[in-house]
Amino acid sequence: MRKLAFLVLMTVLISLGIAWAKEPKAPAQKERETQVTKDKDNLQKATFAGGCFWCTEAVFQQLKGVYKVTSGYTGGQTQNPSYEQICSGDTGHAEAIEISYDPKEITFAELLEVHFKTHDPTSLNRQGNDVGTQYRSSVFYHTPEQKAATEEIISELNAQKVYNDPIVTEVVPESVFYAAEDYHQDYYSNNPRQGYCAMVITPKVEKFRKIFADKIREDSVAK
Repeated sequence: MRKLAFLVLMTVLISLGIAWAKEPKAPAQKERETQVTKDKDNLQKATFAGGCFWCTEAVFQQLKGVYKVTSGYTGGQTQNPSYEQICSGDTGHAEAIEISYDPKEITFAELLEVHFKTHDPTSLNRQGNDVGTQYRSSVFYHTPEQKAATEEIISELNAQKVYNDPIVTEVVPESVFYAAEDYHQDYYSNNPRQGYCAMVITPKVEKFRKIFADKIREDSVAK
């Protein structure tokens, strides 16, 4: 009887496996990266920091024209830092994301707009309950044009008094970017029901998708 039950169970599992394999799947970020390998020379880089990189990664991965988002550490003095070292606040690094994007599909100015509307650029070394220099607001520019564009938008936002307080976002040259540990990559996509993701990131992503509905990729799936 046990053997018969086992055979029946295996038959059901195999059937389910076949059905699951036939189901269409939304392209993952890494699959999307392989699709544009041939066009890699057309891509440019942008590097932003605005609090926990799980949050910023989850937002920018959904944009049209963005083909790769890497979570990591930059702006400090410690070489090859670990997440534990970053959390101490003593490395000088910020939790940041490095974006590879196609300027023909999305401009740097549009990326800046998303950056400034999806975190609080007036909060010094803090985003919500995440406190420390590693959570500072920053734009690490790669070209003089990126520097000028960032300074221009900050000036405009301050002049229009979009925020109650002055913007404290630092605008600094890009420096060595250290990719974070593997488990930090695609964190929200892989852990949507984890406590921090459900309570902090999901509301941020939902708000972002409403504001920038016209810039969301068709293959992007809301969590």
